[in-house]
Amino acid sequence: MRKVRVRFAPSPTGDLHIGGVRTALFNWLFAKNQKGDFVLRVEDTDEVRSTESSTQVIIEAMNWLGLTWDEGPGKELEKYAPYYQMQRKEHGVYQKYVDELLTKDTAYKCFCSAQAVEEMRKKAQANKLPPKYDGTCRNLTCEQIKQKEQQGLKPVIRFKTPQDGKIILKDLIRGEVEFDNMLLDDFVIMKANGVPTYNFACVVDDSLMEMTHILRGDDHISNTPRQMHIYKAFGWTLPEFAHTAMILGSDGARLSKRHGHTSVLEYRTEGYLKEAILNYLALLGWSTQDSQQIFTLEELKQKFSIDRCGSSAATFDPAKLLWLNGEKIRSKTPLEVYELFIDWLKYTDNENLIRGWDKEVLKKAIVLEHDKIKTLKDILSLVDFFFAEEVNYDGSAVEKVFLSEKSKDSAKIVLTESAIRLKNLSNFSAEALEKYARDFAAEKNIKTGQVFHPLRVAVSGRTQGPSLFHMLEIFGSDETVKRIKEALIKFFN
Repeated sequence: MRKVRVRFAPSPTGDLHIGGVRTALFNWLFAKNQKGDFVLRVEDTDEVRSTESSTQVIIEAMNWLGLTWDEGPGKELEKYAPYYQMQRKEHGVYQKYVDELLTKDTAYKCFCSAQAVEEMRKKAQANKLPPKYDGTCRNLTCEQIKQKEQQGLKPVIRFKTPQDGKIILKDLIRGEVEFDNMLLDDFVIMKANGVPTYNFACVVDDSLMEMTHILRGDDHISNTPRQMHIYKAFGWTLPEFAHTAMILGSDGARLSKRHGHTSVLEYRTEGYLKEAILNYLALLGWSTQDSQQIFTLEELKQKFSIDRCGSSAATFDPAKLLWLNGEKIRSKTPLEVYELFIDWLKYTDNENLIRGWDKEVLKKAIVLEHDKIKTLKDILSLVDFFFAEEVNYDGSAVEKVFLSEKSKDSAKIVLTESAIRLKNLSNFSAEALEKYARDFAAEKNIKTGQVFHPLRVAVSGRTQGPSLFHMLEIFGSDETVKRIKEALIKFFN
């Protein structure tokens, strides 16, 4: 049995999007599960849109996600290198195999202009026939070809697709899929400038790189019969194909920017954990028999199999990803969350924002808010009041707790006396502070909430937040009393 070899072959024409990450993940998991090789190959033959910056973004995203490759850029094996298609073109890889097909008469030179080909397709559509190239140059004689070349015409190279019969794809996910050859045209395998097309280059590369399985999205199914014909023309061993279900947005349309972020690095900027993204994407088109939802990466590697991949479209649910991200954060210790938060800041514009923050206070604040954090970005809004030079009061909180007829008198008493008593409190622990507040309420014959709420709003500016007394303990006596006095001056004088 051959060693499993799979590849992720992105086109560097933009960011690495969610659909591409899932394809990379499934290939990576399959390779790990089968103790095989995971290869990264850059398919950069789109000369207009491919950029070096996009290549670097893809590599950065793959590295951030931890989907490291056994072979590819930076990890070249001479036997299979290079791993960029345009470099392979410069080495003459594709021209060699185009020449072989021309010699075998399974490919031919086509001199038809793009405009002429478009007219052919329109004519076919008008006659309710498949819109395809009509084979005008399929049987040109050597003399005709010579004449056209002498005229300075640059041909594309087309593959001679069989004109009858069927070709059958035995898909590992979808079973047998039949294609009528008569519906396939003589597709271009090399452009006039010598650049190979996708269908040709990927077959040559997959064969020379000894890929055993091609695991990719079902948008490639229509390409597969053409690629199979190329394999057969060379007499090469076909890899096993598996086409995963497409990912849809909540409205049933193919996932796109209107459904939210599609670039994986945008999710990083928003404070999502890579393990949450990988866990969630694994659930889009794959499942276990026990319907487990939360996995470690090690569990995914152990349990992943192609036969558990479904053929039905998967729906991307941002709410479920957010839930799962929160679960992943809560599975970590507060110190681990703190370290992830500090690391996350370098990918955002917020690094300067916390430059003056006391890191020990930040750690304690994260402990208090641990259970509320859904994304690393949430930490900023959950704990920023600990570090504000001036309290940012929530208007509705002030109106309800300080200024309403029902509460203003008791709030003033609580804050006035607490500013004195708390300054002299010898033990400023959460336990001692809670005892103080409860004893104060009993002494004044008021409800505990009438003590708790004014203290919270005075110190944090909010009605919601972490445990009140643990929060006050973190602030300490001096800062707590200072904020209480400022609230008194601002709202009760």
